[in-house]
Amino acid sequence: MIPYGRQSIDQADIDAVVAVLKSDFLTQGPAIVRFEERMAAYCGAEHAVAVNSATAALHLACLALGVGPGDRVWTSPITFVASANCALYCGAGIDFVDIDPRTYNLSAERLAGKLQEAEAAGSLPKAVVVVHLAGQPCEMAAIAELAARYGFRIIEDASHAVGASYRGEPVGNCRYSDIAVFSFHPVKIITTGEGGMALTNDRALAQSMALYRSHGVTREPAMFEQEPAGGWYYEQQQLGFNYRLTDIQAALGTSQLDRLDDFVERRRALAGRYDRAFADAPLTRPWQHPDGGSSWHLYVVRVEAGRRRAIYDRLRAAGIGVNVHYMPVHLQPYYRRLGFDEGLFPEAERYASEAITLPLYPGLSNEQQDRVIDAVRGVVAS
Repeated sequence: MIPYGRQSIDQADIDAVVAVLKSDFLTQGPAIVRFEERMAAYCGAEHAVAVNSATAALHLACLALGVGPGDRVWTSPITFVASANCALYCGAGIDFVDIDPRTYNLSAERLAGKLQEAEAAGSLPKAVVVVHLAGQPCEMAAIAELAARYGFRIIEDASHAVGASYRGEPVGNCRYSDIAVFSFHPVKIITTGEGGMALTNDRALAQSMALYRSHGVTREPAMFEQEPAGGWYYEQQQLGFNYRLTDIQAALGTSQLDRLDDFVERRRALAGRYDRAFADAPLTRPWQHPDGGSSWHLYVVRVEAGRRRAIYDRLRAAGIGVNVHYMPVHLQPYYRRLGFDEGLFPEAERYASEAITLPLYPGLSNEQQDRVIDAVRGVVAS
């Protein structure tokens, strides 16, 4: 089976992890700081907070922005459920904005229309979680203009977009957002096993997320609210969580960063081969916005909705590990119980009935990709 995604681990990664295993710190040590500093520098952001998953980072981002009961958060229905769940963890309400039919990202045009309606109804969102699906950046400049007009905060769910660019600058620099979130799951661009990171240019937001990351506890004298009783003194200042990343994971992530550009270059080369191979095939290839330099986390094609299940099953039977990204969040049973149903976001539902994700990862050889191409062309043409 050729999987749709897979990590790439080399000897340098192994050596970096072993070095930490032989060191004094397995967690809460210097490897965390190095990873944060390297990622912030790569993206051009002021601050980075490493955590144990992108889900944790999304939760911390909402907490740092003050999202809570009575607030509303909007996101895309075509994403992993964590992009919406993070608002519910804080007691806020959740809603969705339909997608752009070409990029499959949250539509800035539909967002503008929904904001006008919400302003009239007195129900504007506290924050919008924009999702860079498959590694292609959203229309961040337009969304940032809407944020300035309507007063909401922006969280970039850039879980798919490590190494991507927007208007010639790295995704994660937070030029158009308050906080950007990365994922380091094994199928993502770089990996720490499990792990995530939140980046921001706001020192107060970074401090808040770092505090929430570790039980709401601080040992920093400058942050103490009471007079310290001795050298052992610490304070719990918030109801926080254990969202820490280990030094073992951070060492792997730092090592992987050395190959990030190579990973993205290979993904783009593979995407180009797919584009050329499917130029005349009866399917819809991904469309790339001229302002966005995708990291190509996923290569998603669209086929006839009525044939998608059969195409999926035949490809899997042939050893091609295709997948679907994603089932619409608002149609999950939990979200149906919140009042969502079919027909609310037609572009998202149309996309979800046609989408198939093809294998794409740096270790995919040209020969393996040719096998995928031959299988896809044969199945969709029959």
